Order: sequence, then C-alpha cells, then structure tokens
Amino acid sequence: MPQLTPDEPLVIIGNGMAGHRLVEALLKRMNRPTRIIVLGEETVPAYNRILLSPWLAGEMARDALTLRDAGWYADQGIELLLGERVTDIDRRARRLTTDAGRTLDYGRLVLATGSRPAMPAVPGIELAGVHGFRDLDDAEALMAAAEAGAETLVVGGGLLGLEAAEGMRKRGARAGVLQRAGRLMNRQLDATAAALLEHELRGRGLAIHTGARLAWLEDDGRGRVAAVHLEDGRRLPADCVVIAAGITPNTQLGEAAGLAMGRAIRVDATLTSSDPRIHALGECCEFAGHTYGLVEPIWRQVEVLAARLCGETTPGYREAATATKLKVSGIALYAFGPIDPDADHEVLVYHDPDQGDYRRLLLRDGRLEGAVLYGDTAMGPWYFAQAGRDLGACRPALLLGAADADALLDTPSSASTSRPVKEAA
Repeated sequence: MPQLTPDEPLVIIGNGMAGHRLVEALLKRMNRPTRIIVLGEETVPAYNRILLSPWLAGEMARDALTLRDAGWYADQGIELLLGERVTDIDRRARRLTTDAGRTLDYGRLVLATGSRPAMPAVPGIELAGVHGFRDLDDAEALMAAAEAGAETLVVGGGLLGLEAAEGMRKRGARAGVLQRAGRLMNRQLDATAAALLEHELRGRGLAIHTGARLAWLEDDGRGRVAAVHLEDGRRLPADCVVIAAGITPNTQLGEAAGLAMGRAIRVDATLTSSDPRIHALGECCEFAGHTYGLVEPIWRQVEVLAARLCGETTPGYREAATATKLKVSGIALYAFGPIDPDADHEVLVYHDPDQGDYRRLLLRDGRLEGAVLYGDTAMGPWYFAQAGRDLGACRPALLLGAADADALLDTPSSASTSRPVKEAA
C-alpha cells in the first residue's frame, strides 16, 4: 500500500477504545501518516468503557475513565472532532460528510465505530425506563435511576449484565438479573463455578432468574415500563430495565457505502475492507467469520493495522487462542478452551468451599484443552501457557501449583496417565 501524501489525511471514524488505541500505536511509529483526523460521535474524548461498571458502582471517579484529554490530541498534532456523526461516505470522491454539514476528504479511512446493545425484539422495548449499558449517557441514566431506588431488572447474565446489576445495587436500587440460559456466564463458566457465583451474588442481595425468556414489557399507561413478563407466565415488577444481552456491530456506514458485509464489515488479514482505501477495526469488523467483543484480539488488530498504515511489512492478523480473565464484582474468574467436557475428556477438579476456590481442568490424551478457575486464579496464565502440551508427567500435581507441576515436567516420565471422564478431587 503506498504511503499517504501530506495532503491525503488518514481519517479515523470512532474515538472509542479501538480508535484511540490505533492513534497511540501510530504515534509510536516513525513513518506515521502526516495528518490524522479523528471523529467521535460522543462529545467527550476517548474513555475506558470497561470502567463504566465500577463508575456506576461508585468505586471510582469519572476522571479515571478518560484515556487522554482533548489537549493531548492537540499536542500530538491530531485533529479531534467530537460531537459529530458521519452520515455519508462517498467512496468515489473519497469524501465523508457529518451531521454538522462538514465535509472531509480522506486518503485512507478507518471505521472503528464499535457496537451497540443488542435489543431483543419484544413488545415494549421502546418504553421509557429501558436502557442499554454501553456509554457515559447510559451509565449516568442508570445512576439516577438507582439513586431514586428503582426496581431494576437486568436482561443478560454475562459479565456486563452482572456488573450492571451489582453496580445498580451498590447505588441503591433493588436489582435482579434475567438470564436466558440455565446458568450465569454460561459461555465462560461450568455449572459448578456458575453455581458458586450465583450463590455469592444472591448473598449480596441480587435476585437471580435463570432460564428466564423475555416475552414483553408492560406499559404503566404513561409510556414507562412497569413490569417484565416472561414466557413462562411470570410477571416481575420493574421500573428500570437494563439490556445487557450481547452487542450488535455498528455497520451502517459500511453498508451504506457498499462495502462487503457479513455479520459485520468484512476485512482481510490487513484489516482492509473490500475497498482498498477503507479499513475496519474492532467490534465493527469481521475476519474469517469471526466478530469481536474482547479487547485482546482487537489490540492485536490495532498493531497489524498501524503497521499497514505506516507502510511496514506485516504478517497480517490471525486468530489465536485467548483466555478470558474477568473480575465480576470482586470475584476473579479465568477460563479458556471448551466449557463442557465431552466423552473423551479427563476431568480434574479442585474445590475448597471454605475459601471459595474452584479449579476444573479438561485433558485429552494427557494434554490440557480447557480450564475454569473461580476465586483463586493465580494458576490461570500457567495453565494457558501449557495448553496442548503433554502433561502426563505432572498430572498428579496439576491442581496443586505451578512450581510443583513444573518440577515434575522437568523429570522424565513414562506413558500418559489419562483416564476416562471422571472428576478427581
């Protein structure tokens, strides 16, 4: 890809975490584009959305969320345009238009438009009192509702939903969680770890409803939500409903511009769309059938795209195994690989109810394929580093500690000790 000339700006649409990370990566490189323009639909500079939950819970100040203030962009020579939404991309003229009537030419364009909450298609979803939990405005609205003592139901029992519910509870709301699946965080936790988590959250005062399928939202007669109705006939009163049941990529600009689409904007290994002048990054892009919601793969995308935009040779983006390290309201979790065992897995389990610690490993032919850790997650990174390695030599110490297991791995061992599926204390 030829270098941008000084009169050909790089324009980045999106001042969220991905767009900002790209700016930071570009500034570290000698051959960065001469002129960089960043547009953000929100009126404030980039902030850490992951910290919205502790801010909602009252555990940190608003300033702690900000990644860089507007003065930093100016000092770096970055043109930052906030509070403007791009409404049109003219690919032939390489020009875009904003809702303020501004037109900007580009030499290269990066779409880092992120995502929005996936809103269930049920009657009443448009009522007042129904919120997403995605940005500062959402968090501020939820703070006000919680401080007024709102009866709150959060739809979604994943990380974001649980953090929203706990944050609302800490702010003063009576809060509950509706989880469509039969257990909390079913994509990260097995049944035992999920049960431990549910027990802990119930003990804090959260109401947990699993197997809860949303049917419709009741109107109080004034256009506000009054209750949630489930498919099993239950009616749960609520004057605040938070939707935290997944995300939908923001792809409207890419679609309108005629870019190749799947579930998101399709890109190749260099994060380039079907238009060689346009790139997509983060939650709004799709690579090899994958879309994104966790930061680790997005940060790897950023490095690939930054190199590409600076004319560096890059091997391109590739999917890689990732571990999920989470903290739900002070409870540490770590997981990777398959969640539920199949008939050929050997299952090793350690459980200390008094300390609230749980570890479960899945091995196949002596090789570690998956792990779920709850409470004490210190061993998580070591387990992840051993994934796929023959661990037959250290199997007796696998649940005890990395030092013990490493010592055995350094000792010659005979055959693997894998056995049929069972649970071992």
